[in-house]
Amino acid sequence: MRADRNSERTLLLFAGRAHPDLAGKVAAELGARLVPTQARDFANGEIYVRYEESVRGADCFVIQSHTAPINTWIMEQLIMIDALKRASARSITVVAPFYGYSRQDKKHKGREPISARLLADLVATAGADRIITVDLHTDQIAGFFDGPMDHLFALPTLADHIAAGTDHSRLTVVSPDAGRVRVADRWCDRLGTPLAIVHKKRDKDVAHQVSVHEVVGEVEGRVCVLVDDMVDTAGTICAAADALYDGGAEDVIVAATHGILSGPAVDRLKNSRVSRFVFTDTLPTAAATGLDKVQVLSIAPVIAHAIREIFENGSVTSLLDDL
Repeated sequence: MRADRNSERTLLLFAGRAHPDLAGKVAAELGARLVPTQARDFANGEIYVRYEESVRGADCFVIQSHTAPINTWIMEQLIMIDALKRASARSITVVAPFYGYSRQDKKHKGREPISARLLADLVATAGADRIITVDLHTDQIAGFFDGPMDHLFALPTLADHIAAGTDHSRLTVVSPDAGRVRVADRWCDRLGTPLAIVHKKRDKDVAHQVSVHEVVGEVEGRVCVLVDDMVDTAGTICAAADALYDGGAEDVIVAATHGILSGPAVDRLKNSRVSRFVFTDTLPTAAATGLDKVQVLSIAPVIAHAIREIFENGSVTSLLDDL
């Protein structure tokens, strides 16, 4: 792919082994191809990477989703960056649709790490100039990287899909806890719907256990859209859905960007009263569930648009005008 401004430049796309399907979709959106890459594991688990063509002077984009086994794929991406740096790439952009360790963005107690900052430092040390990611767990992570971090959002993709199949007048957007209210409020602005919140009360006698979910807002007879950035073990989101049904909700739909779906998550999704779970394909796990109630939307057009704007010295901020 060639730029049409100033001197000619070359855009090259590279895919790690974590989520090749998404990388292929991004390449197709750009009308480009993925550079042939050798990647294999040695007997002791060490990773080897070699590119099969020159990258000298090219603007390189390394696509890797931080999915399980997360440490393996992060390490592979770091090695890919290092290989590009040593092969004289002009620029290196990390494309991490799901940014690993994003929930470790601050210290809650003494002697804890800030692992999200550590990951940003590792990416910079490996040689990356820029990061593209989607729906960070907290906005402050964008400041951890000493360089441009383009924070993209899946809200338009998810919200427009929900709106297309539902009567707006019956919708209520719901935050599963107080921490996600800001995200839910953006949904309300886009869809023109009221907001409700599921307030969690913890059992004073049992550590780390939620005893009561109180619904703040009117949900009786409404189609409730529970929104979150990620669903991991699905315990919180399914409990919030139960509280909405107990509060008289007619239907509950869950919409989240990242379907991590660890451990008991698939069984919880299968057995929950939620009618639909809508995720994007930032991670491969959602599509792998095989459940009819799980729908997966592609984030590839959003990522491809950002890559094109960066390569052509355009405006990534223009992608946020739709929020």
